[in-house]
Amino acid sequence: MARIIRSTGPTQLEPFCQASPALSLPQVQRQKADEHWLLVNQADEICGRCSLWWQHTPPYKSHRIGLIGHFGAQESDAAGELLAAACVALRAKKCTMAIGPMDGNTWQRYRVMTERGTAPPFLLEPENPPEWPRYFSQNGFTAIAKYFSTITMDLTVRNPRLDAVAERLNAQGVTIRAANGDGLVDELRHIYSVAAIAFQNNVLYSPIEEDEFIAQYASLKSFIQPELVLLAEHDGRTVGFLFALPDWSQAQRAEAVDTFIVKTVAVLPEYAGLGGLLVARSHEIGASLGFQRAIHALMHEANKSRRISQHYSQPLRQYALFGKPL
Repeated sequence: MARIIRSTGPTQLEPFCQASPALSLPQVQRQKADEHWLLVNQADEICGRCSLWWQHTPPYKSHRIGLIGHFGAQESDAAGELLAAACVALRAKKCTMAIGPMDGNTWQRYRVMTERGTAPPFLLEPENPPEWPRYFSQNGFTAIAKYFSTITMDLTVRNPRLDAVAERLNAQGVTIRAANGDGLVDELRHIYSVAAIAFQNNVLYSPIEEDEFIAQYASLKSFIQPELVLLAEHDGRTVGFLFALPDWSQAQRAEAVDTFIVKTVAVLPEYAGLGGLLVARSHEIGASLGFQRAIHALMHEANKSRRISQHYSQPLRQYALFGKPL
């Protein structure tokens, strides 16, 4: 029978972060979990890990949510003990649904890969052992949200419907430009002004402070190619953006970097069609820079980005977020 050790201070968090899969200690501290747990077997070996959040969790339907994140388990029995104990603890905190894996909110790492296919992982893609979805489903969790990544194999494919959209937005005075790589922080402030509005209706959305948003995206500075970050503007105001970056994981595999990743697309509600136009423009720019493919990453099943992607792309990967009523 395994036992749970609760970790709190920095010294105790070091073994928590060193457990597989390894985590960044500063990042774990910034994510401000309410509790951190290690599952230890009779030989004092770590066989599982998770963190719990029950304060300041995002809204979901009529539930009070408890989150299970920083998840890791060596085998099925350990996962079962860990998830069962987590649900008991969250129920004791008056939560009515447990959701995981999610490291505090959707701005952090969340979801598990459920269908991986044969393609290698791309940069910033959440990875997990193939058995993890089964750990959740075997312990009473069901998928409450599904996500998809797709890949465009031909960047010259056009959506003819966008011609009329481009004409309309151009007539309104909407312009699209590439980000200024030397003024990244200022560009991120413009991007934040759109994201804070456009993401409000996303599943399990939590607001984030501007400085935290900037710090999170600025950490990607070494990966960014400014030509692939697009801002749409109207009357001096940013009204949409597309954030893309090269798939540098190809370089880590000693491959040519010929693919870029469309990580985020967002537009203000009154600018219909602008998201599709930003994606099309990113394909054109990517092709001009020598890229051959584009990955449209981690789209919610009901998101407009997925409908845009269907004009160009084929399935690459699937992911899920799991929930269990308490």
